[in-house]
Amino acid sequence: MNCWIVYIARAKNAKLYTGITNNLEKRMEEHSSGKGGARFFRSSPFEKVVFQEKHADKSSALKRECAIKKLPRLKKLELIEGAV
Repeated sequence: MNCWIVYIARAKNAKLYTGITNNLEKRMEEHSSGKGGARFFRSSPFEKVVFQEKHADKSSALKRECAIKKLPRLKKLELIEGAV
């Protein structure tokens, strides 16, 4: 079984990025190195993962990612604080 992870990462400028992956460590390395990572991190470098949530399949992870992306920043911060 291949586990999918929905994550929220914070950039050094405190902006939040939401994404999915099936290999979190590799994806964070891509974001950090600038090779294969999201364009989002070109304006401000990746700092750290502040939220992660496991899903059984890619479909459910994509649905959750979409739902999180629609949230206002304040709700995302509440989600992050609730996960700590």
